[in-house]
Amino acid sequence: MSDYKPGEMDITAQEKAFNGFISMVTKGSIFCIFLLIFIALVNG
Repeated sequence: MSDYKPGEMDITAQEKAFNGFISMVTKGSIFCIFLLIFIALVNG
């Protein structure tokens, strides 16, 4: 068996990557919403 013990692994890299992903998805979603609103306003 391995010497694995839950909670002892360093996960700072995974947390940084996950936070970056969530940030990009949030910013992308906000950009898409504003783009759709802009297109709707311009199109009349």
